[in-house]
Amino acid sequence: MATTSFPDASPRKKKAATPAPPVHREPAGIGAPRGAASAGACIAHASPGDLVITAAEPEFARQFGLSADEICGHSLLDLLRSPVPARLQEQFAALSAGHRPRFTESVTGRDGTGGKFHADVTGVAVRNPSGALVGLVVFLRRTADGVSGGPVLSALDAQVLEGVASGQSTVQLASRLYLSRQGIEYRVGQMLRRFDAPNRPALVARAHALGMFAAGQWPPRVLPERVR
Repeated sequence: MATTSFPDASPRKKKAATPAPPVHREPAGIGAPRGAASAGACIAHASPGDLVITAAEPEFARQFGLSADEICGHSLLDLLRSPVPARLQEQFAALSAGHRPRFTESVTGRDGTGGKFHADVTGVAVRNPSGALVGLVVFLRRTADGVSGGPVLSALDAQVLEGVASGQSTVQLASRLYLSRQGIEYRVGQMLRRFDAPNRPALVARAHALGMFAAGQWPPRVLPERVR
């Protein structure tokens, strides 16, 4: 009986495919902050103790008028400033101590010409499988000049914050905004956590430090660009 031969389709005989380029993967738990990639965040790595930069993307270094090699050895605290004195150092200390997995802070920096720019910085702790801290990853995202990055509130939360800043009680706020007292307390509690404030006076002080309110206005009003 005649037989028909077919080409050998064994994978061993196929032409080897061109290998794909290696994909850079961050260690587990080091994902970029939500929306960071689309918002143009750039990355640097720093040592936990002294916050000295050990590696950085060229785009990160370019924000300060430096190359990726030149920026290594610089302290983050020399490059970035928080509106609240020592606030940035406190955030990194809490991050290194394991009190929080990450934080986001509004900062200013100086570019290569000496001009000031505004940005949001997010710090993320890098830990090995045993939980030991091995480094810090920093995401930097420039914001509009003249308007420091910071929280953006819903219209209702902005009204609650304005009321708290003007000294209104929970009952007064609930009556004015047609909410329950529990609803007001819930929203205030959410903002206390978001602004990392222990109480209402600290919340108002923190909001002022972040430039949330219009200057020279009473009763306090949250800036329109801080309301979505």
